[in-house]
Amino acid sequence: MRQRLTAPAVMIASGLSLYAGAALAVGLFERFPPTIVAWFRVAAAGVVLLVVVRPARWEFTRRVGLVAGVFGCVTMGMNMVFYEAIAELPLGTAVAIEFMGPIVVAAWGSRSIRDWLALLLAGGGVLLMSGARWSASPRGVIFALLAATLWAIYIVLGARIATAGSSNGRLTVGFCYATVVGLPLVAVLWPHGAGVPLPTVVGLGILSAAIPYSLDQVVLRMAGPSYFAILLALLPLTAALLGAVALGQSLSIAEMVGIVAVVGAVVARDHR
Repeated sequence: MRQRLTAPAVMIASGLSLYAGAALAVGLFERFPPTIVAWFRVAAAGVVLLVVVRPARWEFTRRVGLVAGVFGCVTMGMNMVFYEAIAELPLGTAVAIEFMGPIVVAAWGSRSIRDWLALLLAGGGVLLMSGARWSASPRGVIFALLAATLWAIYIVLGARIATAGSSNGRLTVGFCYATVVGLPLVAVLWPHGAGVPLPTVVGLGILSAAIPYSLDQVVLRMAGPSYFAILLALLPLTAALLGAVALGQSLSIAEMVGIVAVVGAVVARDHR
């Protein structure tokens, strides 16, 4: 029983760290474009992990370094396009569209009626909790669909990294490469006269990237990519409950039904 609860518990811990970091990002959005805030997130995490993990030099080269670099760039791109999507669409709509990525990964790994039931419950639960209101912003929808595609690739590549020895080392290498690749774009978009708010950026990198993405590796090793994709539905559930408990935000009937659906999906997919 304890083992069955471990993966969902780690995913919830990841979500709590992620949303704590999101609170820091709010202030940055007022001063920097969403793309630069996404780069801050990955770059700061890369520097922090480089100091803590200290990957070997060979991990930056060969096929291992290539896969890690692609993973890091996919992660950074996923954050960039999602931030651009929420600048155009209501958050709930963007979340609902982006979650199509994990749904596809979960569907690809589904082998039974129980798996498909879990998949339908998770997808429906996220849709209800997001409070999605479909907007007429083609640009926002395109960015959200790109985020969904990159999220699916993130899960697949992340599963490979999670089972390849020092996953935190690969994560560090990937973020370092992504930081360098994103520099030209950041230089073009950088607001004139803006300085780097270092404490906020470091906090953002630790809470929004270093901790949650490291915990993703733990969950991927325990659960595999298909079940991991279902467990991602716990992230909006965590956000809804955190808002209700910490901020006194009341839950609508639709949100409560969505929470029950997501919990049902996790239980149904776990009992195999």
